[in-house]
Amino acid sequence: MAKKGNRVQVILECTEQKDSGVPGMSRYVTTKNRKNTPSRMELKKFNSFLRRYTIHKEIK
Repeated sequence: MAKKGNRVQVILECTEQKDSGVPGMSRYVTTKNRKNTPSRMELKKFNSFLRRYTIHKEIK
């Protein structure tokens, strides 16, 4: 039987979107290695609603 991999799919959500009052939500789906990064990820990604790069944090 195959062993479960360490790579899991995560959702990144913009932190500044809720406070700005602009409608919509910027989210990205990516993968991470559970063994190398056990904590929640934070990446700078482009938010098309705000038209700038913002910090996106892992949710769930």
